[in-house]
Amino acid sequence: MKRIALIFLAAFVGGAAAIGGYKMFEADNNGLSLAEQQNLHFASNPTNISSAGAVDFVQAAAGVSPAVVHIKTTFASSGNSRGSSPMDMMEEFFGGGGSRRQRAPRAASGSGVILTPDGYIVTNNHVVDNAEKIQVILSDRRKVEAKVIGRDANTDLALIKVDATNLPVVKMGNSDNVQVGEWVLAVGFPLDLQTTVTAGIVSAKSRSIGILGREQQQPTQEEYEEYQRTGKAPSRTNQSIESYIQTDAAINPGNSGGALVNANGELIGINAAIASQTGTNEGYGFAIPVNLAKKILDDFKKYGSVKRGYVGVTFQELNADVAESLKIEDITGLYVSDVMPNGGAAAAGIRKGDIIKRVDGKEVFASPDLQEKIGRMSPGEKVQITLSRAGKEQQVSVTLKGDESIEKPKTIFASKATGTTIDKLGASFAPASPALKAKYGVKSGVVVTGVEPGQQFDDFNVPKGFVVTTVNGKAVNTVKDMEAALPTSNNGLTTITGVGANGTFTFKFR
Repeated sequence: MKRIALIFLAAFVGGAAAIGGYKMFEADNNGLSLAEQQNLHFASNPTNISSAGAVDFVQAAAGVSPAVVHIKTTFASSGNSRGSSPMDMMEEFFGGGGSRRQRAPRAASGSGVILTPDGYIVTNNHVVDNAEKIQVILSDRRKVEAKVIGRDANTDLALIKVDATNLPVVKMGNSDNVQVGEWVLAVGFPLDLQTTVTAGIVSAKSRSIGILGREQQQPTQEEYEEYQRTGKAPSRTNQSIESYIQTDAAINPGNSGGALVNANGELIGINAAIASQTGTNEGYGFAIPVNLAKKILDDFKKYGSVKRGYVGVTFQELNADVAESLKIEDITGLYVSDVMPNGGAAAAGIRKGDIIKRVDGKEVFASPDLQEKIGRMSPGEKVQITLSRAGKEQQVSVTLKGDESIEKPKTIFASKATGTTIDKLGASFAPASPALKAKYGVKSGVVVTGVEPGQQFDDFNVPKGFVVTTVNGKAVNTVKDMEAALPTSNNGLTTITGVGANGTFTFKFR
C-alpha cells in the first residue's frame, strides 16, 4: 500500500511540475516562433487522430474543423477595387477573358486557420487586403475582431491576431513529405456555408499558375492617378513565389485561407485559388505549401513584414523548344538570362548563360523548384547552387542578399501625351519578360498590365496578361515600338495580333 502511495505521489508531483512548466512557457511565448509554440502546445496536448494511410477521415476532420475560422471583412464603398475582395484572385483565374472588374464589395468573406492558442491565424493576403474591419467567427460562434500582423502579396499570405486564449489549434505538418496521390482534406467556409470538409488527392506539386505575377503587374488606382498627375511611373517588379500544391478536393469561393490537411490532420497547405471557367469548383484547387508559409509567418510575427533573400538572377525554364531557340543542348534546368550587378549570384561568379541544375542538391526542373527553396530563406543565408557551364558542372555558394540588391524595372503606361491613337487602346503595358515569351513561343511582345473600362481593349475583352506581339504587322517589344507602329495602318485600319491563355488572336479597328 505504501508503495502505491509513493507511486501516486510521484505521478502527482511530476504532473504538477509539467503543468507548471507549460504555464510558465505559455505566459512568456512572444519570443517563440509559431513552430516552437506549436511544438510546446502539441507536446502537452497530444492529438488522437487517424494514421496517414487511413481512408476514414472522421478523426482528422474532427480534430481540424474547430480550428478553421470564418473571416468576414468590410470595405469602404469608395475604396480601391484592386485586391479588396477575397475572390479577386479566384476571379483572375476563372478564365473570365477580360470581363470588367466590378466595384469593390462592401463586405466579403474567407477562411483562416488558428496556429496558436493565443490567437495567431493564417489566411490569404487577398482575404484581408484593404479591409477596414476584420471579424473572425470562431467555432463556438463567438465573433471577435482581428488585426493584421503582416501580409505579403508575393506569396498571398497574411497573419492576423485575435484577442483570445485557449483556442483550438491545427498542427503544422511538413509539406516536403507530401506525395502526389496522397489523400487530403480541404476545410473552410465555401459559399458562406458553415464549416465544410471535402476530400481529394494531391494532383501535383510545385505548380505555378501565374496568378500572383498577373496581379502584381496591375497598377493600383492610386498609382495610376499619381501617374496621370505627375507622369512618373511606379517602380514595380514581379517578385511573386508560386509553388502550389494542386488538389482535386472541392474548393470554392470562401475557401480562401482555409486548411489543406493530410489524413493525419496536419496542416500541409493554405488554400488560395481555383482554376475554373464557371466560378465554382471544377476539380483544380491550389494551396500554398506550409513549409513556405512557416518562414513568411514567422517574419510577420517578428518584423511585421517579410525579410526575403534573393539569388540575384533572372531566368527562364528550359524545355526542348526553349533550348532549340537558345541553341543549347540542355533541356532541363533554369537558363540564367541576366545577373543583377549587386546580387549574391554576381558575387558568387554566376554568369549569363549558366544553367542552374540543382539547389542544395535538389534537382531543378521549373521555377517553383528554385523559388520555394529561396522563399524559405533570409538575407545572409547561403545556398549551394550547381551550375552547368559550357557542358561542365560546377558548384557555387551564393549568399542571399536583401531587397537592396534587386533592380526595380518600371511599369510603362500608355501615355495620353503620345497622341490619341495609343490613348484609344485604353491600356497600360510593360515589356514581356523572356520567360513569358518562351511560355507562349513568341520572339516579341509587350504584356497588357491594365485595361481601362469603356476603351478599345475593354471593348474587345482583352485581358490583363495578354501579350501583344505585332501592331500593323510590325513586331513590338516596348511602348515606343507600339507608338511607332500604330500610325502605319492602312486606310486607318489598325491590326493588332497577340497571344494569351486562350490562344492567338488578331483584332482590327478604326
